[in-house]
Amino acid sequence: MKICPKTVQNACNSWLKTCERNELERSTMKAYRSHVNIHIDPRIGSLLLDDLSRSNVRDFMYSMLDEGVSRAHVKKVMVSLRSALSEAVEREWIKHNVALDVKLRRKARTAEDEKIIPTKDEIRIIIENAPESHRAMFVTAIFTGMRISELRGLTWDCVDLDRKVIRITKRADEFGEMGAPKSRAGVRDIPMAPVVSQALSAWRTAAPESDLGLVFPNGVGRVQNYSNIYNRVFKPMLVANGITDGRGEAKFGIHSLRHAAASLFIEQGWNPKKIQTLLGHASITMTMDTYGHLFETPEEDVSLFEKLENDLMAA
Repeated sequence: MKICPKTVQNACNSWLKTCERNELERSTMKAYRSHVNIHIDPRIGSLLLDDLSRSNVRDFMYSMLDEGVSRAHVKKVMVSLRSALSEAVEREWIKHNVALDVKLRRKARTAEDEKIIPTKDEIRIIIENAPESHRAMFVTAIFTGMRISELRGLTWDCVDLDRKVIRITKRADEFGEMGAPKSRAGVRDIPMAPVVSQALSAWRTAAPESDLGLVFPNGVGRVQNYSNIYNRVFKPMLVANGITDGRGEAKFGIHSLRHAAASLFIEQGWNPKKIQTLLGHASITMTMDTYGHLFETPEEDVSLFEKLENDLMAA
Protein backbone atom coordinates (compact mmCIF):
# COMPACT_ATOMS: atom_id res chain seq x y z
CA MET A 1 0.00 0.00 0.00
CA LYS A 2 1.37 3.40 -1.00
CA ILE A 3 1.85 5.79 1.92
CA CYS A 4 0.95 9.41 1.20
CA PRO A 5 3.86 11.77 2.03
CA LYS A 6 3.20 13.85 5.13
CA THR A 7 3.53 17.62 5.34
CA VAL A 8 4.35 20.04 8.14
CA GLN A 9 0.63 20.79 8.28
CA ASN A 10 -0.10 17.10 8.92
CA ALA A 11 2.40 17.10 11.77
CA CYS A 12 0.87 20.21 13.30
CA ASN A 13 -2.67 18.84 13.07
CA SER A 14 -1.59 15.57 14.69
CA TRP A 15 0.22 17.44 17.46
CA LEU A 16 -2.80 19.65 18.19
CA LYS A 17 -5.03 16.58 18.46
CA THR A 18 -2.56 15.03 20.91
CA CYS A 19 -2.64 18.23 22.97
CA GLU A 20 -6.45 18.08 23.00
CA ARG A 21 -6.40 14.46 24.15
CA ASN A 22 -4.04 15.49 26.95
CA GLU A 23 -6.67 18.06 27.99
CA LEU A 24 -4.39 21.08 27.95
CA GLU A 25 -5.92 24.32 29.18
CA ARG A 26 -8.14 26.24 26.78
CA SER A 27 -5.81 29.24 26.83
CA THR A 28 -2.82 27.01 25.99
CA MET A 29 -4.69 25.39 23.10
CA LYS A 30 -5.69 28.82 21.84
CA ALA A 31 -2.04 29.90 21.78
CA TYR A 32 -0.91 26.70 20.04
CA ARG A 33 -3.58 26.97 17.35
CA SER A 34 -2.61 30.59 16.82
CA HIS A 35 1.03 29.60 16.31
CA VAL A 36 -0.01 27.03 13.72
CA ASN A 37 -2.72 28.98 11.89
CA ILE A 38 -1.06 32.40 11.82
CA HIS A 39 2.62 31.52 11.44
CA ILE A 40 3.52 27.89 10.72
CA ASP A 41 0.84 26.78 8.28
CA PRO A 42 0.88 29.83 5.95
CA ARG A 43 4.67 29.81 5.65
CA ILE A 44 5.78 26.17 5.67
CA GLY A 45 2.65 24.06 6.17
CA SER A 46 2.74 22.70 2.62
CA LEU A 47 6.36 21.52 2.80
CA LEU A 48 6.88 17.75 2.88
CA LEU A 49 8.41 16.55 6.11
CA ASP A 50 10.97 14.51 4.18
CA ASP A 51 12.11 17.65 2.36
CA LEU A 52 12.16 19.96 5.41
CA SER A 53 15.70 21.15 6.15
CA ARG A 54 17.42 23.21 8.81
CA SER A 55 17.69 25.95 6.21
CA ASN A 56 13.90 25.94 5.73
CA VAL A 57 13.36 26.23 9.46
CA ARG A 58 15.92 29.02 9.83
CA ASP A 59 14.34 30.94 6.95
CA PHE A 60 10.92 30.47 8.57
CA MET A 61 12.22 31.80 11.89
CA TYR A 62 13.85 34.87 10.36
CA SER A 63 10.84 35.60 8.16
CA MET A 64 8.78 36.15 11.31
CA LEU A 65 11.39 38.54 12.70
CA ASP A 66 11.56 40.42 9.40
CA GLU A 67 7.79 40.91 9.50
CA GLY A 68 7.95 42.48 12.94
CA VAL A 69 7.01 39.52 15.13
CA SER A 70 8.66 39.99 18.52
CA ARG A 71 11.60 37.78 19.45
CA ALA A 72 9.69 36.50 22.48
CA HIS A 73 6.78 35.39 20.30
CA VAL A 74 9.09 33.88 17.68
CA LYS A 75 10.61 31.73 20.43
CA LYS A 76 7.14 30.50 21.42
CA VAL A 77 6.24 29.65 17.83
CA MET A 78 9.52 27.77 17.46
CA VAL A 79 8.71 25.72 20.56
CA SER A 80 5.40 24.76 18.95
CA LEU A 81 7.09 23.83 15.67
CA ARG A 82 9.63 21.64 17.49
CA SER A 83 6.79 19.94 19.36
CA ALA A 84 4.87 19.28 16.15
CA LEU A 85 7.95 17.79 14.48
CA SER A 86 8.63 15.67 17.57
CA GLU A 87 5.11 14.30 17.09
CA ALA A 88 6.07 13.43 13.53
CA VAL A 89 9.17 11.60 14.77
CA GLU A 90 7.09 9.58 17.24
CA ARG A 91 4.72 8.61 14.41
CA GLU A 92 7.74 7.58 12.33
CA TRP A 93 6.92 10.06 9.60
CA ILE A 94 10.48 11.41 9.85
CA LYS A 95 13.64 10.19 11.54
CA HIS A 96 14.99 13.48 12.88
CA ASN A 97 13.50 16.75 14.13
CA VAL A 98 15.52 19.35 12.20
CA ALA A 99 14.01 22.23 14.21
CA LEU A 100 15.95 21.06 17.27
CA ASP A 101 19.13 22.16 15.50
CA VAL A 102 17.89 25.73 14.88
CA LYS A 103 18.09 28.23 17.73
CA LEU A 104 17.41 31.94 17.91
CA ARG A 105 20.62 33.50 19.13
CA ARG A 106 20.35 35.73 22.15
CA LYS A 107 20.81 39.37 21.23
CA ALA A 108 22.73 41.86 23.33
CA ARG A 109 20.68 43.18 26.23
CA THR A 110 19.45 46.73 25.78
CA ALA A 111 17.72 49.15 28.12
CA GLU A 112 14.39 48.33 26.44
CA ASP A 113 14.81 44.65 27.35
CA GLU A 114 15.04 45.35 31.08
CA LYS A 115 11.97 44.43 33.06
CA ILE A 116 10.35 47.40 34.74
CA ILE A 117 10.66 46.99 38.48
CA PRO A 118 8.63 49.44 40.56
CA THR A 119 10.69 51.61 42.90
CA LYS A 120 10.10 51.51 46.64
CA ASP A 121 8.38 54.90 46.45
CA GLU A 122 6.06 53.58 43.72
CA ILE A 123 5.30 50.47 45.77
CA ARG A 124 4.37 52.65 48.76
CA ILE A 125 2.14 54.82 46.57
CA ILE A 126 0.31 51.74 45.29
CA ILE A 127 -0.20 50.37 48.80
CA GLU A 128 -1.44 53.74 50.09
CA ASN A 129 -3.66 54.65 47.15
CA ALA A 130 -5.08 51.37 45.87
CA PRO A 131 -8.89 51.41 45.92
CA GLU A 132 -10.37 49.34 48.74
CA SER A 133 -11.86 46.92 46.20
CA HIS A 134 -8.36 45.80 45.17
CA ARG A 135 -5.96 46.93 47.87
CA ALA A 136 -5.71 43.48 49.48
CA MET A 137 -5.02 41.90 46.08
CA PHE A 138 -2.23 44.35 45.22
CA VAL A 139 -0.67 44.13 48.69
CA THR A 140 -0.68 40.34 48.45
CA ALA A 141 0.93 40.53 44.99
CA ILE A 142 3.69 42.87 46.17
CA PHE A 143 4.67 40.83 49.22
CA THR A 144 4.25 37.29 47.85
CA GLY A 145 5.21 37.53 44.17
CA MET A 146 2.08 35.58 43.19
CA ARG A 147 1.08 35.62 39.53
CA ILE A 148 -2.13 37.48 38.71
CA SER A 149 -3.64 34.17 37.51
CA GLU A 150 -2.88 32.71 40.96
CA LEU A 151 -4.42 35.70 42.72
CA ARG A 152 -7.55 35.52 40.55
CA GLY A 153 -7.86 31.81 41.35
CA LEU A 154 -6.97 32.00 45.06
CA THR A 155 -9.60 30.49 47.38
CA TRP A 156 -10.05 30.99 51.12
CA ASP A 157 -9.34 27.34 51.91
CA CYS A 158 -5.76 28.01 50.74
CA VAL A 159 -5.32 31.00 53.08
CA ASP A 160 -4.26 29.99 56.60
CA LEU A 161 -4.48 33.19 58.63
CA ASP A 162 -3.48 31.36 61.81
CA ARG A 163 -0.24 29.96 60.40
CA LYS A 164 0.13 33.01 58.13
CA VAL A 165 0.71 30.90 55.02
CA ILE A 166 -0.84 30.97 51.55
CA ARG A 167 -0.96 27.63 49.73
CA ILE A 168 -0.88 27.90 45.92
CA THR A 169 -2.71 24.95 44.37
CA LYS A 170 -4.70 26.48 41.52
CA ARG A 171 -4.95 29.35 39.08
CA ALA A 172 -7.57 30.97 36.84
CA ASP A 173 -6.90 31.15 33.10
CA GLU A 174 -7.82 34.03 30.79
CA PHE A 175 -11.32 32.56 30.35
CA GLY A 176 -11.92 32.48 34.10
CA GLU A 177 -11.65 28.70 34.27
CA MET A 178 -9.95 27.21 37.33
CA GLY A 179 -7.11 24.76 36.92
CA ALA A 180 -3.85 23.53 38.40
CA PRO A 181 -0.64 25.60 38.19
CA LYS A 182 1.23 25.21 34.91
CA SER A 183 4.05 23.23 36.52
CA ARG A 184 4.65 21.21 39.67
CA ALA A 185 6.86 24.03 40.95
CA GLY A 186 3.77 26.26 40.92
CA VAL A 187 2.32 24.35 43.87
CA ARG A 188 3.96 25.96 46.89
CA ASP A 189 3.53 27.61 50.29
CA ILE A 190 4.22 31.32 50.68
CA PRO A 191 4.54 32.89 54.15
CA MET A 192 2.59 36.09 54.72
CA ALA A 193 4.20 39.34 55.77
CA PRO A 194 2.21 41.00 58.58
CA VAL A 195 0.76 43.56 56.15
CA VAL A 196 -0.59 40.73 53.96
CA SER A 197 -2.12 38.91 56.93
CA GLN A 198 -3.74 42.13 58.14
CA ALA A 199 -5.03 43.07 54.68
CA LEU A 200 -6.55 39.63 54.07
CA SER A 201 -8.09 39.47 57.55
CA ALA A 202 -9.82 42.81 56.96
CA TRP A 203 -10.80 41.87 53.40
CA ARG A 204 -12.43 38.62 54.48
CA THR A 205 -15.33 40.50 56.03
CA ALA A 206 -15.63 42.92 53.11
CA ALA A 207 -15.15 40.57 50.14
CA PRO A 208 -18.15 39.80 47.88
CA GLU A 209 -19.83 36.44 48.45
CA SER A 210 -18.46 33.69 46.22
CA ASP A 211 -19.82 30.18 45.77
CA LEU A 212 -16.34 29.23 44.55
CA GLY A 213 -14.77 30.48 47.77
CA LEU A 214 -12.67 33.01 45.87
CA VAL A 215 -10.61 35.47 47.87
CA PHE A 216 -10.76 38.14 45.16
CA PRO A 217 -14.03 37.57 43.22
CA ASN A 218 -15.84 40.07 41.05
CA GLY A 219 -19.10 41.65 42.17
CA VAL A 220 -21.12 38.51 41.46
CA GLY A 221 -18.68 36.10 43.08
CA ARG A 222 -17.00 34.82 39.91
CA VAL A 223 -13.38 34.97 38.73
CA GLN A 224 -12.29 38.51 37.92
CA ASN A 225 -11.35 39.31 34.33
CA TYR A 226 -7.70 40.36 34.02
CA SER A 227 -8.49 43.08 31.49
CA ASN A 228 -11.03 44.63 33.84
CA ILE A 229 -8.56 44.68 36.72
CA TYR A 230 -5.92 46.38 34.61
CA ASN A 231 -8.02 48.81 32.59
CA ARG A 232 -10.59 49.78 35.23
CA VAL A 233 -8.48 49.68 38.39
CA PHE A 234 -4.71 49.30 38.08
CA LYS A 235 -3.99 51.56 35.12
CA PRO A 236 -6.20 54.48 36.32
CA MET A 237 -4.62 54.18 39.78
CA LEU A 238 -1.10 54.54 38.38
CA VAL A 239 -2.02 57.46 36.11
CA ALA A 240 -3.91 59.27 38.90
CA ASN A 241 -0.84 59.01 41.14
CA GLY A 242 1.75 60.04 38.57
CA ILE A 243 3.31 56.61 38.01
CA THR A 244 3.59 57.12 34.26
CA ASP A 245 6.04 56.95 31.39
CA GLY A 246 7.09 59.80 29.10
CA ARG A 247 3.80 59.61 27.22
CA GLY A 248 1.68 59.88 30.33
CA GLU A 249 0.68 56.20 30.13
CA ALA A 250 0.79 53.76 33.05
CA LYS A 251 4.47 52.99 33.64
CA PHE A 252 4.03 49.22 34.05
CA GLY A 253 1.53 46.40 34.19
CA ILE A 254 0.26 44.26 37.04
CA HIS A 255 2.98 41.65 36.40
CA SER A 256 5.53 44.22 37.56
CA LEU A 257 4.25 43.71 41.10
CA ARG A 258 5.75 40.20 40.84
CA HIS A 259 9.05 41.77 39.76
CA ALA A 260 8.77 44.12 42.73
CA ALA A 261 8.41 41.17 45.09
CA ALA A 262 11.42 39.41 43.55
CA SER A 263 13.57 42.52 43.93
CA LEU A 264 12.53 42.85 47.58
CA PHE A 265 13.38 39.18 48.22
CA ILE A 266 16.81 39.65 46.63
CA GLU A 267 17.47 42.85 48.58
CA GLN A 268 16.91 40.88 51.79
CA GLY A 269 19.80 38.62 50.82
CA TRP A 270 17.67 35.50 50.37
CA ASN A 271 19.41 32.84 48.31
CA PRO A 272 18.29 32.19 44.71
CA LYS A 273 16.93 28.72 45.51
CA LYS A 274 14.54 30.11 48.14
CA ILE A 275 13.42 32.82 45.72
CA GLN A 276 12.87 30.22 42.97
CA THR A 277 10.61 28.28 45.33
CA LEU A 278 8.64 31.33 46.44
CA LEU A 279 8.07 32.50 42.86
CA GLY A 280 7.16 29.02 41.66
CA HIS A 281 9.76 28.95 38.89
CA ALA A 282 10.27 25.53 37.33
CA SER A 283 14.06 25.90 37.44
CA ILE A 284 16.78 27.99 39.07
CA THR A 285 17.86 28.90 35.52
CA MET A 286 14.56 30.71 35.00
CA THR A 287 15.06 32.68 38.20
CA MET A 288 18.62 33.68 37.33
CA ASP A 289 17.79 34.51 33.71
CA THR A 290 15.02 36.80 34.91
CA TYR A 291 16.53 38.37 38.01
CA GLY A 292 20.22 37.41 37.99
CA HIS A 293 21.34 40.99 37.37
CA LEU A 294 19.70 42.05 40.65
CA PHE A 295 22.04 39.76 42.59
CA GLU A 296 25.06 41.67 41.26
CA THR A 297 26.75 43.96 43.81
CA PRO A 298 29.89 45.53 42.28
CA GLU A 299 30.99 47.22 45.50
CA GLU A 300 30.79 43.96 47.41
CA ASP A 301 32.62 42.16 44.59
CA VAL A 302 35.53 44.62 44.87
CA SER A 303 35.79 43.84 48.58
CA LEU A 304 35.72 40.10 47.86
CA PHE A 305 38.60 40.43 45.39
CA GLU A 306 40.58 42.54 47.86
CA LYS A 307 40.11 39.83 50.48
CA LEU A 308 41.13 37.17 47.94
CA GLU A 309 44.37 39.05 47.27
CA ASN A 310 45.10 39.67 50.95
CA ASP A 311 44.48 36.05 51.89
CA LEU A 312 46.78 34.84 49.10
CA MET A 313 49.62 37.25 49.79
CA ALA A 314 49.47 36.69 53.55
CA ALA A 315 49.84 32.94 53.13
